[in-house]
Amino acid sequence: MSKMLVDEDERRARQEAHWLVREFGAEAPLYAAMKAEKAIEQKDFGRCARWKRVLEILADKPPADISRGVAAK
Repeated sequence: MSKMLVDEDERRARQEAHWLVREFGAEAPLYAAMKAEKAIEQKDFGRCARWKRVLEILADKPPADISRGVAAK
């Protein structure tokens, strides 16, 4: 997998995390988990991996840090 593709995947995951926090606040991880579960049901494991990364981002950083990280890029 190329470096640019990895960077793009990370950017998209951070963007999704930012959007979820903005839309759902403290319930953002629940919505990300539901998206991951739906991806698994549809056997879309690439999309599931992205949602798993979103969950990791949400777990590692408070909402304010996610907002600043996306805005800075």
